[in-house]
Amino acid sequence: MAVAKSRTARTFWLTIGLLMTGMAFVGVFLPVIPTTGPILLAGYAFSKSSEKFDRWLVNHRWFGPTVRSWRAHHGFTIRVKRLATFFIALTFSLTTWWMLSGGTSLVWPLVLDTFAVLLVIWIWKRPTVSIAERKVLMDIPYEQLAA
Repeated sequence: MAVAKSRTARTFWLTIGLLMTGMAFVGVFLPVIPTTGPILLAGYAFSKSSEKFDRWLVNHRWFGPTVRSWRAHHGFTIRVKRLATFFIALTFSLTTWWMLSGGTSLVWPLVLDTFAVLLVIWIWKRPTVSIAERKVLMDIPYEQLAA
């Protein structure tokens, strides 16, 4: 991926990347906050803003395997798929319960729950990356990934 030519665009993408990395980092410790989506967005943003930050993220112990798996296969490990499904179900169920107990009409909870189901279907339609493939990807030097 090519770094943006405009300084304004690079600054914008760097800001998005840093915010998403922060959100993903918090999500590691607070399960109700997503990790995978923000870290993939951070990977995209860093690839557009800074080779230094992109290299750091791709080589990161926690986040690197997810970014590398996505860039190589556009897929997730079975563990990531299961965790995502569980937490999507949990958070959307709690949100639906909260909205309905607050007297909200049925429309918004139905819209949210439809989105949750579509999101889970999309996740499970992505290729499944094995742990062995993920380990091989982590051994590839950054310079060969960018090619």
